[in-house]
Amino acid sequence: MGLNSENRRDIVLYRIERAQKALEQAKGCLSMSYLEVAANRLYYAAYYAVPALLVSHEIPTHTHEGCIQQFGRHFVQTGIFSKEKGRFFNNLFHMRLTGDYSDRFDLTQEDVLSKVIPTEEFVTEVVSLAKQKISLNTL
Repeated sequence: MGLNSENRRDIVLYRIERAQKALEQAKGCLSMSYLEVAANRLYYAAYYAVPALLVSHEIPTHTHEGCIQQFGRHFVQTGIFSKEKGRFFNNLFHMRLTGDYSDRFDLTQEDVLSKVIPTEEFVTEVVSLAKQKISLNTL
């Protein structure tokens, strides 16, 4: 990837901060019944966390689908994360696409609300692993 340990650590920490901010934004949007925006922010919370993990392990990715694939290849197929976690991340991506682009389907409060706690758990687990990796490499 061509990053030194300090640059990699900075990127990881920045992505983690963005993931946490996106979670808070999702909750705020949900409280105002902005379902599509809340779905978008839930996905992005997970999305920002996963590249933090990938960068911490020096795994390159350039697209959202590439990020999902690399997460699956390096962390789900190896058993570090369950297949359910991999499917969950993929489902968040598709929920975001539906909310952002679908002309014939509306998300329901339950669709989005049911994803808040699992997204928080997903982000926490992914972030924890990313932090462990950068701590080992930068101390």
